[in-house]
Amino acid sequence: MDTNSRETLQADSNVFDISEELGFLLKEPLTNLPDYYRVWLDLANNVTHLLESCTLRDMVHKMPVLSPDLLSNHRELRLAHLALGFISMGYVWQEGQHAPAQILPKALAWPYWLISHRLGLPPILTYADSVLANWKLKDPTGDMEIGNMDLIFSFPGGETCRGFFIVSLLVERAASSGIMGALEVMHAMKISDFIGIQKGLGKVTQSLKKMRETLKLMHNHVDPAEFHGTLRIFFSGWRDNPMLPKGLLYEGVSTEPILLSGGSAAQSSAIQCFDALLCIQHDDETGAFLTRMRDYMLPAHRQLIETLFVCPSLRDFILSCSCSDLCQAYNSCVSALVDLRNYHLNIVAKYIIVPGNHGRAMGCPFRGVGNRLNTTGTGGSSLMVFLKSVRNTTHKALISESVKRN
Repeated sequence: MDTNSRETLQADSNVFDISEELGFLLKEPLTNLPDYYRVWLDLANNVTHLLESCTLRDMVHKMPVLSPDLLSNHRELRLAHLALGFISMGYVWQEGQHAPAQILPKALAWPYWLISHRLGLPPILTYADSVLANWKLKDPTGDMEIGNMDLIFSFPGGETCRGFFIVSLLVERAASSGIMGALEVMHAMKISDFIGIQKGLGKVTQSLKKMRETLKLMHNHVDPAEFHGTLRIFFSGWRDNPMLPKGLLYEGVSTEPILLSGGSAAQSSAIQCFDALLCIQHDDETGAFLTRMRDYMLPAHRQLIETLFVCPSLRDFILSCSCSDLCQAYNSCVSALVDLRNYHLNIVAKYIIVPGNHGRAMGCPFRGVGNRLNTTGTGGSSLMVFLKSVRNTTHKALISESVKRN
């Protein structure tokens, strides 16, 4: 790669807030805030204990209303958003599915709203919080591997909670080289650089394969019964959710309840980037849901997806140039994305559908997610229908011999 290309990629990295090593992950997240915000960190650090003793709501009711004005930079805002997100999810779901809180107290709602506005995120725990910004190294001089990583904040669920978030984070890290590859393809297309496009697509393909391999770590670190029965409720939002059909009232912010989706893998900027690059257009309802999920991403990451979507069509370019090597590189990329989505379907079946069906058959009232959410994602989508739809649409993007001849 020449100097100009490197400089262009570096400029893109700055604009879209990504790094070659970490992709969309927040680099070196903070674990402390100014002392003024000690009460937020104390509660967030003890969410698991306070939930298990059913005292989190009582502690929140004693919280002072703090101004977020002393938060001075992006990483402080991200930690504050993460902390208030964990406290808020714990507050709403402390009593499980049968008695969710209807109102988020002003001491939480008001600063959370203002911090969210500054970040361009909604005031709910998002994938950008719990996965991209919720990590630290046990040994700061060691590698980013699962044995040397821990969470900043946790929910009940022990190793299952740690494993779920850390494996998700490592999958995102595996996407980093593919994101850079997508940028290379975008720039190579502008000058019809066939070799540059092919190399960039090769990076995306290898990245997608690595993401799939990394996802396999879920089996070693996440217990299906623990995930479904204890942890999953804390990802549930208040949009398209029968447990909070009208939404959640943010005291001191709005006089009407607000509808927001819970954290979901559909909020992963990486996967949506690859869809945009490969020109995969999802069906009306599915596409609308994925577009809405971009509102739960950081603005710079959302901007990258939208930039890739408005670029000239890579698929049309490959069809028009009749280059078999390019066509093969594109198809390899699409196939790798199909494989990743197939594997994710298997994970969802193991961790959500099967334990949900088992609990229903046994007549076990889970503390956590009820029957309706056995088939509904925490983001509010119809789970298996949605996942099969995105997988099938991805598969249709493959360029067949008959398409090439036409």
